[in-house]
Amino acid sequence: MAITIIKEPITRFHLRQIAQERFGDLVKVAVDIEQEIMALGGELHIDEEVFLIEEAGSKGENVWGINLYPDEKGENFIEFDSMINIKPNFGNRTRGVDNNKIKNKITDIVNKLIK
Repeated sequence: MAITIIKEPITRFHLRQIAQERFGDLVKVAVDIEQEIMALGGELHIDEEVFLIEEAGSKGENVWGINLYPDEKGENFIEFDSMINIKPNFGNRTRGVDNNKIKNKITDIVNKLIK
């Protein structure tokens, strides 16, 4: 599966297909909170982050890594865990997303782009 930038909504069914092609039960995703787009289909979050930077002009400080579990609902659907989230210069020192405003923005973007 090639990395794809998502600007328009896709279905959970499509997300499930992507999961099955790569990891089985999850899809790694990089979310640009400024442009409100996502890249998915990569093996590593960093690959998707670089793709967003090169192909969509994203800025690294606006790109956050998450995992999506297509068969889960509620809080179990999105996992905020990625090495690209370690951004000490921007106040995030963990693999999670420590700023609730950013976390909520990511959740809103995911809910807008995954139907």
